[in-house]
Amino acid sequence: MKALIDVIIIALDIFWWVIIASAILSWLIVFNVVNYSNQIVAQIDQTLRAITEPVLAPIRRRMPNTGAVDLSPIVLLLGIIFIKLVLSYYVRPYVF
Repeated sequence: MKALIDVIIIALDIFWWVIIASAILSWLIVFNVVNYSNQIVAQIDQTLRAITEPVLAPIRRRMPNTGAVDLSPIVLLLGIIFIKLVLSYYVRPYVF
């Protein structure tokens, strides 16, 4: 059971970095630091969105409209932290 929880925690760590990369790339595109007409940039953006949108879209639907600021990645990152804490408690109880 410990091995399965460790694999889940590693997958959550990888997903954490994918969410951060997606947010940073979206900022770089919005502020015109990278050119979206570049095929490599567009492909990376499409791939990151394909990975993160299925999880971020339901969060966006439930959150109030904040205008141009998208807070759904922050909510998702906080959720990942919570899940990792709960799972690590079951692997190593009473370590906190």
